[in-house]
Amino acid sequence: MKEVKWAILGCGKIARKFASDLQLVKNAKLIAVAAREQSHADNFAKDFPVKYKHASYQSLVENPDVDVVYIATPHAFHHEHTLLCLSHEKAVLCEKAFALNAREAREMIAFAKSKHLFLMEAFWTKFLPHYGLIKNMIEQGKIGRVQSVIANFGFIPTPPVAPRLYDPKLGGGSLLDIGVYTVFLALDILGKPDGVMASMTPSSQGTDSQCAIQFSYGSGAFAQLFCSFNSNLSTGADIAGDKGRIRLTQRFLGPTTEIEYYPGIVDSRELIPFERAKGNGYEYEAQHVTDCLLNNLKESPIVKHADTLLLMETLDRVRTEAKIHYPADDH
Repeated sequence: MKEVKWAILGCGKIARKFASDLQLVKNAKLIAVAAREQSHADNFAKDFPVKYKHASYQSLVENPDVDVVYIATPHAFHHEHTLLCLSHEKAVLCEKAFALNAREAREMIAFAKSKHLFLMEAFWTKFLPHYGLIKNMIEQGKIGRVQSVIANFGFIPTPPVAPRLYDPKLGGGSLLDIGVYTVFLALDILGKPDGVMASMTPSSQGTDSQCAIQFSYGSGAFAQLFCSFNSNLSTGADIAGDKGRIRLTQRFLGPTTEIEYYPGIVDSRELIPFERAKGNGYEYEAQHVTDCLLNNLKESPIVKHADTLLLMETLDRVRTEAKIHYPADDH
């Protein structure tokens, strides 16, 4: 395999960003898209010409030319769509939240392993240049022992509001939609928490319109995380140690953030430069998956299955504490 042939399942906004960035990836080519209606696939292909425009997900996975599928549907369908792709021998890059709960995630990963197929959660942040840089700074002791992670992500949905944002059957609520980023950050920096506390403000449908989370650690460190559909938050993050602090400004999760480094000296601030994305930032994870497939890997060495399971298990712990329940939890 000298060129990896990609397909996109789902033709929404994030799928368009990914398709655009895939043009920047070496040894990769987008050859197919699929939507539930032919018109949606055709409209997508007007902006991103492809060889195959499928009017169903079933016809996409039956396409013998496809090597890997990027799943860009809402997270309530990730379990179903991932199993569908894997059952037809397709490698999978699945958007976050990876699933509705840890049970679904375990089933997805176990099935991929049984089929000897590549499966990765599409946590693009982990591949972005700014994120690799701050991880190196922390590992080099630039801020000393990490004492706290504080992260916020919130916005007020603009009308017409997508029903999936609040529907419990679709895993609605702020936690799985955007809070997943804040939880990811705390886990990646501090690891599995010893204690979890969480509370939420219920929407009219019972899902969380906002959620406040605190992780505690035996080391004495804390994480304070907040996600909301009730207000427009700063979307920044602070990682503080006993020798300094790193601040990621607006949209800490994406390539447009800035890195502010406070080495512990009063009023001292350094703006740390880093490589800027040529696209929307998805090109880095797409290149990684392409390289993994060309090297016949079945699991990413950067976003490991264990990382995905820890994230989903922790989200389950948060939901238990905050009393956030989905019908899928009863299966």
